[in-house]
Amino acid sequence: MQLPVKIILKYIVSFFGVSVLPAFRTFDEIKKEIQHLNPVTVAVAQAANRDVLFSVKAAYEQNIATFLLFGDQDEIVQIAQEIGLSLEQHQLFHTSSEEEACQEAVYAVKQNQADIVMKGLVHTSTFLKAVLDKGKGLRIGKRLSHVVTFEVAGYDRLLHLTDASFNIAPTWEEKVQLLENIADYCHLLGVTKPKIALLGAIEVVNPDMQATVDAAILSQMNRRGQLPKMIVDGPFALDNAVSIKAARLKKIQSEVAGQADVLVVPDIEAGNILYKSLTYFARAQVGALVLGAGAPVVLTSRADSVETKLNSLALAVLQSGSSKVGGEKCAVI
Repeated sequence: MQLPVKIILKYIVSFFGVSVLPAFRTFDEIKKEIQHLNPVTVAVAQAANRDVLFSVKAAYEQNIATFLLFGDQDEIVQIAQEIGLSLEQHQLFHTSSEEEACQEAVYAVKQNQADIVMKGLVHTSTFLKAVLDKGKGLRIGKRLSHVVTFEVAGYDRLLHLTDASFNIAPTWEEKVQLLENIADYCHLLGVTKPKIALLGAIEVVNPDMQATVDAAILSQMNRRGQLPKMIVDGPFALDNAVSIKAARLKKIQSEVAGQADVLVVPDIEAGNILYKSLTYFARAQVGALVLGAGAPVVLTSRADSVETKLNSLALAVLQSGSSKVGGEKCAVI
C-alpha cells in the first residue's frame, strides 16, 4: 500500500517528538487524508442486516473501503437489492450461524485477506469472543481500552474520552495501560504530546475519593518520565479540563487545564454518561475505538448513526494504513 507523505511524517513526529504537521481537527480532515491511501478491505461479521449494508454502501460510495460480507448469502443479496447496493465490488461468504460469521470474518483479517474486521448484526459477546480467540483471533497481549473521539462545536481540537465501554473501574496500574494506548492513538492523529486530563469530581486530592489519588500518582509518574510522550495532570473537574476561563477562576496552574486533548474518566459509568451527553445534547460528531488488538476492529451499535459508523471506519482505515509504517495496529469500536 502506498502511504502519503503526511502519514509517514506523523510517525517521524511521534518518534522524535518534533512538531512538523498540524493535528487532525475534524473528521472531514481524516476522511480527506485516507483518500490518499489505497482502499482497504473490511470483513463484516454477520452482514445480513439493512443498517449494516446501508453503512457498507455509504462507505464504498465515499471511497473509504471495500468489503468481505459474511452471513446468510440469500438474505444479503435480497437486502442489497432493496437498498441499491451493488455487490460486484465486494465478496460474499455464506455462513450458517453468528459464531461462524464472526470466526470467519476475524480469521480473514488474521490471514491478511482483509485489513479490518467489523461487527454486523451479532451479539457483542459473540463477536469479541472471536476477536480474542487465542488461536484464530487478534490478541497481542495488550489490555484493550475504549476510546471515543468527539468533534464538538466550539472546541478547538478533537476531544478523546477513555474508557466508556471496556474497563469498568480500572486501578491506577490499569490506567497506565489506558494512558499508553491513548497516547499512541493521539500520535497517529498528529498530536505529538497529548494533554491528558484525569477527571474526578474535584480538582484536589482527597484520600476518600480514589479517582483523585490515582490522578496524583499518574501525574507524578508523568513528571518523573515514567509516562513519556504525553502530558498528564489531575485531578480535574470537567470544567477545569476543557475551559481555560474556569481553570483561571480556580487559579489552577497546569499545561493541561482548559485545553485537554484527552479526558480519562474514573470508571465506566462516568464515561458512558459523558459519552452519551456529548452525543445527544451537544450533538457532537463521534467515532469510537478500542485500542490494543492486533488489527482494527469496528464494533458498531444499532443506535449508532451512519455518520458515526463512517467516522469509525475512517479512523480504522487511517490506523490500518499507518500501522504498516509503525508495525502496530489498534482496534476500533
